[in-house]
Amino acid sequence: MLVRIRAPCGLRGEGAQPQTKAWESSGAVFSFDDCKPMALAHQPIYLFADSQLLFWKPGGSLFCRSLRDWLAAAAPKAAYLGASNADNPEYYSLFEAAMAAIGIEQCRMIRSRFSADDETFINEADLILLAGGSVARGWRVFQEMGLSDIIVRRRNEGALLVGVSAGAVQLGMYALAGDEAAGGLTEMLKLVPLVIGAHEEAQDWESLRQAIKLLKGRATGMGIQTGGGLIYYPDQSIAAIRHPLHEFVLAGNELRHSFLLPEEGRSPRTPPG
Repeated sequence: MLVRIRAPCGLRGEGAQPQTKAWESSGAVFSFDDCKPMALAHQPIYLFADSQLLFWKPGGSLFCRSLRDWLAAAAPKAAYLGASNADNPEYYSLFEAAMAAIGIEQCRMIRSRFSADDETFINEADLILLAGGSVARGWRVFQEMGLSDIIVRRRNEGALLVGVSAGAVQLGMYALAGDEAAGGLTEMLKLVPLVIGAHEEAQDWESLRQAIKLLKGRATGMGIQTGGGLIYYPDQSIAAIRHPLHEFVLAGNELRHSFLLPEEGRSPRTPPG
């Protein structure tokens, strides 16, 4: 199911064969100094195009059990940031069901108004999921309520982060400014050193292509197609989940599109030791 690629910095892996290789310096120029420093980067970050992977059962076993494997607590807590979808309770109920299926019973929706009780819970959460919806709407709330800094801090403290759709974009480097996908770029959390696109294959990744062009080769774009995902590991390698990832690199004036394929028969990496 997985293929791992090292250190995102402009992969030249053109073609369609599963492969594990180092990211090479190419037309894309990227500095990890642009990413947020992580004091204890011992947890992976999971990015999903949509909620399908929360319930996906390859070979009859829930894929999301790999999330639970990374949590040391006997009774872990899971926080759901619903700002991007205006705290829609129907979406939160899907999250609760997915967590219950992997044995996580202590869940809470961290609402956009961000109460003191919400802050206490997110500061204790072992898993934090950034939900889908509008990238711009969620980002405004994160900035206004101080959640951006809290997410980065909790990552440094060892929380496992999951981004779904808009949440996956927010964990990356940049997003196009505004809901209309027009204008300039907005810096995101920069916890994954890629510009992320989610479920835009029907539009041929138009927004992601535009973002990479605006960055003039300073970053690599990665599109996660519907039903698929990406794992970013602490050693800066990545894994494609279920479906191919679409990589975009600007080399000179040429925007190159290549694929990172899932590798059949592999399971997600488990914690060391």
